Amino acid sequence: MAPLIALTGGFLALRLLGLVGVEVLDGWQPALRGGLALMFLLTGVTHFLPAWRRDFAAMIPPLFPEPHLLVAVTGVLELIGAAGLLFAPVASLAAIGLALLMVAMFPANVRAARLGLTLAGQPATPLLRRTALQVVFIAAAVAAAL
Repeated sequence: MAPLIALTGGFLALRLLGLVGVEVLDGWQPALRGGLALMFLLTGVTHFLPAWRRDFAAMIPPLFPEPHLLVAVTGVLELIGAAGLLFAPVASLAAIGLALLMVAMFPANVRAARLGLTLAGQPATPLLRRTALQVVFIAAAVAAAL
C-alpha cells in the first residue's frame, strides 16, 4: 500500500505545486513522473534493508540463481529509474524501463502471494489486489513515458 500512497500522494502534491505556479511541474506528466520517482525511491531503498532484502530473495522463483544478487540489481535499477524520471532527456526511457522491470518482477509477486510469504513481517499482498496494483503502476509508467 505504501507504493500506491507514494505514487498518488506524490502526484497530487506535485500537481498542486504546478497549479500554484511552479512552472516545471505545470502539467500532469511532470507530476506523474515525480510521483513515480517517489514510489521507486521508496521501493528501491527497501531492497537494501535487511528484513526486506531477505524476504524479497525468498520471493524469487527458484529457477533464478543468486536471489540476493537479483534483489540488489533490481533495487539499483529502481533507484536509477527514479532518478531518470526526474531528468527530462531520459524520462521517457526511464519510465519504459521501469514498466518493463515491473513486468519482469511480477512473477515474484505472484509467488509471494501464492505461497503466503511475508514482507518485513507482513503478509504479502493477495494476488488479485497485487495484480490490480501492478496494472496501475505499469499504466502510470506508460503514461509517464508518452
